[in-house]
Amino acid sequence: MKLFKVLNTNRILFLNMWNLLSLILILLIFSIDRFSKIKVLSDLNNSYFVNEYINLDLIWNTGIGFGLLSFDSLIIYNIITSFIFLVILALFYIAITSKKFDKLVYSIIIGGALGNIYDRLYYNAVPDFIDLHYENLHWFVFNVADIFITLGILTFLLKGFFIRNK
Repeated sequence: MKLFKVLNTNRILFLNMWNLLSLILILLIFSIDRFSKIKVLSDLNNSYFVNEYINLDLIWNTGIGFGLLSFDSLIIYNIITSFIFLVILALFYIAITSKKFDKLVYSIIIGGALGNIYDRLYYNAVPDFIDLHYENLHWFVFNVADIFITLGILTFLLKGFFIRNK
């Protein structure tokens, strides 16, 4: 009887409105990212001038965020990909067990991370294409998934600085 209560409690924990909203948010972010990458991969042959601060320029990233830890070794690439996959699984678990606001912020990060891990598995690299710059000073080239991951992380940092749990 105790086992049934524990299983039933875990089922209720997983099947609630906030987890469903989180799943919808994850799928929405993943879809936006996929759409942007499919559009860029099908339409972008060369650099595309958007304005004096933004260009679209396709770069294949084999490293982690913003091209960090890029290696030519397939073994290192696979280790990094496996590590990223494990982090995503951990984030799923943390999101399921988190409070409402945190659950949504984790979902934003997971949606972006799933977009990039999909590319790592399908293309063996992540297509980055947003090039922010001021004259000759360029930021790292990134994609829509990176925007969501960064927004989620920044939200957690800001929450940590300004909102104290009682």
